[in-house]
Amino acid sequence: MGSKNKLKRFRENETFDNVFQPSREELVEGQFSLKGNWNKSFFKNEHPLILELGCGKGEYSVALAQKYPNKNFIGIDIKGARFWRGAKTAIEENIPNVAFLRMQIELVEHAFAANEVDEIWITFPDPQIKYKRTKHRMTNADFLARYKKILKEDGVINLKTDSEFMHGYTLGLLHGAGHEVLYANHNVYKQEGSPEEVTSIQTFYESQYLQENKAITYIRFKLK
Repeated sequence: MGSKNKLKRFRENETFDNVFQPSREELVEGQFSLKGNWNKSFFKNEHPLILELGCGKGEYSVALAQKYPNKNFIGIDIKGARFWRGAKTAIEENIPNVAFLRMQIELVEHAFAANEVDEIWITFPDPQIKYKRTKHRMTNADFLARYKKILKEDGVINLKTDSEFMHGYTLGLLHGAGHEVLYANHNVYKQEGSPEEVTSIQTFYESQYLQENKAITYIRFKLK
């Protein structure tokens, strides 16, 4: 994407009422007013609140919002030029139950209060295979501790990935720490009875992976 196009998208994001772009300082210093108030101040209802972390173009968040009008969704990514597409689609198609938040995932507990979130989706994250990149892996123990702070007691996390490495790493970590694995599958599209929200929604890249006969893996779990 050209820098001109990126700038245009950044400017357009600033005009969208479903996009929020707090500064790092605002988040860390506790000045972000939507923390603890997402449903009250933005969605104006008490429906379950669901996050998609590393939402990319926002396809999954938008599709989930369309599928479940009685739930609220927030797509989170540091790359605003990417989720511009999802935000614009939500406005054009009048989908009120989805918003987008531009920030680094490691700051998630500064944007949401304890027990504010019902569910988390992590869709096709970078597996960060090199050892020195482990700290950026979105299902490592540090990230899980952050998610635990904002999730309700019975909150669940979904991991959908084309990376067998990420799938295996996460399963091993969950079992080792005594977390509750509710469902795990190495190939959701080949397995009968796979959860419908996992197979009925596909991102652009996911449909490409499927054309290449890549297995899509899925884990649904609760943190102890």
